[in-house]
Amino acid sequence: MGSMQSTGTASDEPTRLADIVAPMFGGQSGWSQRLQDGVQAELIAGADAQDDCAVFEIDGPMEIVVGSDYVRGPKFQLYELGHLSNYDIGYYLAMANLSDIAAMGALPIALLTVVRYPRSLPDDDFTALMEGIRDACRQVGTPNVGGDIGSAERIILSASALGIVERGGSLLRTGARPGDRLCVTGPTGIAASAQRYFGGLDRGSAKLPPAEEEALISAWRRPRALVREGRCLSTSGVVTSCQDTSDGLKAGVQSLAAAGGVGFVVEENALPVADIVAEVARLTNGDLTSVVLGDSVDFQLVFTVAEDGASQLAKIFADAGLGFCDIGYATEERQVRLRRADGREEELPGVPWRHAT
Repeated sequence: MGSMQSTGTASDEPTRLADIVAPMFGGQSGWSQRLQDGVQAELIAGADAQDDCAVFEIDGPMEIVVGSDYVRGPKFQLYELGHLSNYDIGYYLAMANLSDIAAMGALPIALLTVVRYPRSLPDDDFTALMEGIRDACRQVGTPNVGGDIGSAERIILSASALGIVERGGSLLRTGARPGDRLCVTGPTGIAASAQRYFGGLDRGSAKLPPAEEEALISAWRRPRALVREGRCLSTSGVVTSCQDTSDGLKAGVQSLAAAGGVGFVVEENALPVADIVAEVARLTNGDLTSVVLGDSVDFQLVFTVAEDGASQLAKIFADAGLGFCDIGYATEERQVRLRRADGREEELPGVPWRHAT
């Protein structure tokens, strides 16, 4: 199902809450999330209780982290073009918010959602949207504990995520120091490449095989919040700063530089590049490094680690079956530069995402 709406029944809000939402999120109360040292948060009253708020019982020395993000619903270009369904944008909403919790090194404990929709939206489209939210939460292992559901002139989606982390364990953007290694958990530029490929950018008659097209659009349909990676970073004790790459890798590096009062040298040869990104750059005559660094919402984690802790962190990741890429280092000079393969240094290419004011 793409962005085209179905023509079935469109129930009123109380009916949808009773017949669709309540059964979908039943049985939540009693769920708990436990940190490594045994302290936990337990959901006393979840969405199944149908109270005005969810209630958690919190014990032990921990910090609570909270983040909120808005998704533009039908303003998504790929949704408008029919490449994303209502299920997909619900899934994306949840993961975009849970990724912020992962970037703090925390365990998610709850997602609160605001789902507004036109009265004419059929029940099956509404159900698909809510199922997308539910399934993304299940993938991460955290409940959607409620929020706000009601009518509006168009689909409007927003959410807030909550997480817990050991006291002093929150990963902040501040903290990078000269000499720290700059790292990223995986390739970036995939979501931007999907927009380039499916969004009408001139590529002549060239096309990718169906399996590669599916892999490309999955960056939007099934993004992942890297909770396990974030936990490894938080509990390692050697990571000095972190954030996700939801505004692009370039924006993430620049943000860590500004927050830490440092500069960075990014090694072009060290940047992880997905084959599909290289192929789309070739088909669309794009500069590959600009696409890798630019405004792509890939939800990788970009972080700094103390130089003498890099090998320790690599072992922690390897033991967990995970990995990351070392792409540069922090400098005292407060400039962010790209070092090309031939040794030349220049400003980072690519256009970072900037939120509209």
